[in-house]
Amino acid sequence: MTGKNMLKPLVILLVWAMVTGCKSTSEAQVNRVLSDFGKIISGEDELTTDQVADGLKEALSQGISKSSDRASAVDGYLKNSLIRIAFPPEAAKVESRLRQIGLGNEVDKFIESMNRGAEKAAKEAKPIFLAAIKNITIEDAWGILRGENDSATRYLEQNTSASLTDKFQPIIAGALEEVHATRYYDDLVNTYNKIPLVQKVNPDLDEYVTEQAIAGLFKLIAQEEASIRKNPAERTTQLMRKVFGSSEAGLQ
Repeated sequence: MTGKNMLKPLVILLVWAMVTGCKSTSEAQVNRVLSDFGKIISGEDELTTDQVADGLKEALSQGISKSSDRASAVDGYLKNSLIRIAFPPEAAKVESRLRQIGLGNEVDKFIESMNRGAEKAAKEAKPIFLAAIKNITIEDAWGILRGENDSATRYLEQNTSASLTDKFQPIIAGALEEVHATRYYDDLVNTYNKIPLVQKVNPDLDEYVTEQAIAGLFKLIAQEEASIRKNPAERTTQLMRKVFGSSEAGLQ
């Protein structure tokens, strides 16, 4: 008799014991036990590598959608200290010097416009990121599932950042032009460079904001992934519940 066939009489004995030994046992409880054991007998609870890969992609799809929606909302970048885009570090002395000479409002206006550009571009990020999750291979699936709370996000970041940057930078450039961030930036840099004895600067604004915008999105996606791993209520599909539930139970 095979292992699965041996389980069938055990299930019958268990149900009989529940019915005869516990008057409070309900029909629903009996049916639930039968269902659970039925899945074990039929092998339905056995996770396949395909299911793990698909479950991870579902989790990332959910994280990408939520993160893109959060980032693209008004103040999605500007009022979120985790992803707010600051003045370019290599031009920090520009910000400091301009504030010293009374141009703080103009600096703040530029920072706001830069974040507005990222928020606007984030609306276009979702389909780019969703297409990128196809890079997750079946071979990598188990390692990602067993990894840290942000393993899937880090894998996605490491394997797609270059292509995402190429696709996202033109979107960022257009968004910055539309909200006048590029003009504000040029005006500030030109004003600074006219100050006597300063070392002239002019970092690439499009490249900087693109890097920061993508990094911010990955931070939000990592938060969503951690939430799905830790909180069963965040697993919105049956496959996600199965994959991450198995991980919690040590059934990898």
